[in-house]
Amino acid sequence: MNRKWLTAGVAGVLVLGFAGYALYRAGVSAGHSQAVSGLGATQTPGDIDPQTGKRILYWQDPMMPGQRFDHPGKSPFMDMALVPVFEGGAAGGGVAISPRLQQNLGVRLADVTRGRIKSEITASATVVYDERDVALVQARANGFLERLRVRAAQDTVRQGEALADLYVPDWAAAQVEYLAVRDLRSPGAADLAEGARQRLRLAGMPEDLIRKLEKTGTPQSRFTLTAPISGIVTELTAREGMTVTMGSPLFRINGLSKVWVNTEVPESLEQHVHAGDPVKARTQALPGEVFDGTISAVLPSVSLATRTLTARVALPNPKLKLLPGMFMTVQFVSDAGSDVLMVPSEALIETGTRRVVMVSEGNGRFRPVNVETGAQSGGQTEIRSGLTLGQKVVVSGQFLIDSEASLKATEARLK
Repeated sequence: MNRKWLTAGVAGVLVLGFAGYALYRAGVSAGHSQAVSGLGATQTPGDIDPQTGKRILYWQDPMMPGQRFDHPGKSPFMDMALVPVFEGGAAGGGVAISPRLQQNLGVRLADVTRGRIKSEITASATVVYDERDVALVQARANGFLERLRVRAAQDTVRQGEALADLYVPDWAAAQVEYLAVRDLRSPGAADLAEGARQRLRLAGMPEDLIRKLEKTGTPQSRFTLTAPISGIVTELTAREGMTVTMGSPLFRINGLSKVWVNTEVPESLEQHVHAGDPVKARTQALPGEVFDGTISAVLPSVSLATRTLTARVALPNPKLKLLPGMFMTVQFVSDAGSDVLMVPSEALIETGTRRVVMVSEGNGRFRPVNVETGAQSGGQTEIRSGLTLGQKVVVSGQFLIDSEASLKATEARLK
């Protein structure tokens, strides 16, 4: 008997539970329908608002004015109701400020204009040798290095300065042969003399020594190596008393009349750096001096460690003030690019997730607008979307206006 009563009781509890859940779902559905109806769910774009008598264009979230909706309801971004935007540009999410309050807030306006933004990039750089201004001094023949005139690397030399004296015994026999053939008076002697002269050239004897041999008639077995250009001896492999062979590298000279400045530029700015663009370079080692140059090349590789590319800048260095290894600051100025919409950079409000400007709609009304920005330079910022030419934006006092608009949006959310 007790078991029957227990079974009946459990069944009753289950029935009551299902009935209560059904009533709860019905209440939620009714409440949702009532809430949507209260928000004006029957309104559509083009309807006349009964309160203002103006035609509704669309609805928007006051905090996200860039997103449009074709029906009223709750914002998917914030816990607040969407507000209508009326014909003529008036938006329910804007804010009206009296002229006196605008004056007290120091509100200033600027036009959305179209122009060309110069890209100005400042980057660090290092001075290096111009690799195109290099001279290698080699041994012209087999011989011995009798005397070394330049004894250490990093010595400065001038063009034509003596570097080393070589003794070349192989030249002696070739010169004696040439002198003997040259003095012949038999037919064909001229051809023999020219052949002997050619053998002197093949032995590595310079033209100035051959001319001296013809003039004096005295064989020359000693020969002085001279610097072909002015610059710095960056490599020195010669030592007094050593035996040299034809083609042995003895000196490497790097010129300094022009230097390269290798500048590291973030890869994201590659589109603003082009060969031929002018640059201005400065160094703390020479305060007050500005060096003008051009970008000679943008190297076709990106550093994996720093994610930067190298722009090679050529700078004239007539007084040899710039030395390899110096640290410099380089400013790139490029006129490249097409006309774009732009506003003063001070008009932008950075929220962390978006960029906003306050647009003046006239008659003391302002509204926030999300914008997509591009390059910045000279106090101007490129606007890629969100604004049109001729609109007016707030460049001073916009933060206070934005605070007022946010307060209005909060009031709308609490209603």
